[in-house]
Amino acid sequence: VSDASGCSMIALLHTGAAKFPQNLLSRSRQAVSPLFPAGVLKGFSSIVSRKLASHAFGASMAAMSSFPPQRYHYFLVLDFEATCDKPQIHPQEIIEFPILKLNGRTMEIESTFHMYVQPVVHPQLTPFCTELTGIIQGMVDGQPSLQQVLERVDEWMAKEGLLDPSVKSIFVTCGDWDLKVMLPGQCQYLGLPVADYFKQWINLKKAYSFAMGSWPKNGLLDMNKGLNLQHIGRPHSGIDDCKNIANIMKTLAHRGFIFKQTSKPF
Repeated sequence: VSDASGCSMIALLHTGAAKFPQNLLSRSRQAVSPLFPAGVLKGFSSIVSRKLASHAFGASMAAMSSFPPQRYHYFLVLDFEATCDKPQIHPQEIIEFPILKLNGRTMEIESTFHMYVQPVVHPQLTPFCTELTGIIQGMVDGQPSLQQVLERVDEWMAKEGLLDPSVKSIFVTCGDWDLKVMLPGQCQYLGLPVADYFKQWINLKKAYSFAMGSWPKNGLLDMNKGLNLQHIGRPHSGIDDCKNIANIMKTLAHRGFIFKQTSKPF
């Protein structure tokens, strides 16, 4: 306090209250308390509290608005794992079905759908498949069929409000294979319909190339390297790949990139 009135301290706290730690605020109130009636100090404390709350709210709003808004309310990050071998077996069958619901405003993960799927044409996983994906036989034995999993996806989509016509959402994959080849191919083989929401998507490789000016030949590994991101989990784990896709999307969004549909209408 620089003078007997204590006004310098009041002014300092009034203008810079948001920057003051709580312990200093407490000590400052003790220093000026002999100089002011209790009612004045109570009002002063109220002002400081409001300023702190306002600062915190402003900081959170600034963080939320630090990148431009996206065209979609939600991004549905998807990455299948399927039966495989060398040479390749036919037909391939989905054995891991993960989806992350990514909020288009905050780019944070809000919900997860994750199931393993029982293959029926080639029910026994090959050693190559297990080595590549980390999925062992016990993880798919006794699991629901693809038809049952697709029914549960639809239930999850409804529960998450994603089937509401006013809610704009789109799937995101690392490449076109998942929704252009794998899912429609297996559904055709099994005589199953493909839901309309699986018929438009964003290919993250194309989005990355638009944003960064180079094509990621090695997919997620190249994209993480180009953005100086740490790779999450193990490559070719469906759920881990989804987390990497989400992380890359969040980083690109914070750099100002606006994601757009890359698939052509069916």
